[in-house]
Amino acid sequence: MQQFDRWADSYDRSILHFFLFKPSYLTLVTEIARWHSENPKPFSLLDVGCGTGELAGYLAHGPLPVTTVGLDYAANMCVSAAAKFTELEGSDRPQFINGDSEHLPFADGSFDMITCSNSFHHYPHQQNVVSEMMRLLSPGGRLIIIDGFRDCVVGWFVFDVVIAKVEGDVHHAPWPLMTKYFETAGLTGIRRRKFNFIFPACATIGDKPKGA
Repeated sequence: MQQFDRWADSYDRSILHFFLFKPSYLTLVTEIARWHSENPKPFSLLDVGCGTGELAGYLAHGPLPVTTVGLDYAANMCVSAAAKFTELEGSDRPQFINGDSEHLPFADGSFDMITCSNSFHHYPHQQNVVSEMMRLLSPGGRLIIIDGFRDCVVGWFVFDVVIAKVEGDVHHAPWPLMTKYFETAGLTGIRRRKFNFIFPACATIGDKPKGA
């Protein structure tokens, strides 16, 4: 956590931001818009591992009728994120909470959509995190987790060799394991969307059944 607290001030200017984080946020925006086109109503979104709130920025200044909450384990990330939105008022202003992905401080069914971008590999108990996210989804809600795609030669080298050496104890789950996490939690309609080459990434997408 201390690493990310120190990183908060320069996070938006990092090489990883340009090559991986920003393409991931744009992929999320596309997928969020697709979900909203199928569910045309105001909706709530939780971004787990929100960093400095860039996804919240895209949403706050876009056309979608969304109320956004960001959560991050690093308190300084939340401080940096909140500072970007002081000019906004009411529900237009995203909220940022310092919290733990394994113990999300919200009631069951609190959000229509939950996203998680490039932080999942830091979570030591990944199945527990997916199950917590499932708990918070409203019936018919959607979960999207983006992380490094290590199931190819480039991805294996980047994430299992380079990133693992730099960041220490991380685990980029292979896509069959991601599918298992989603299925075990009870998510359905599971699909993947791969993107990027130098830093290959994959979005795993699943829905909470409407009767759940």
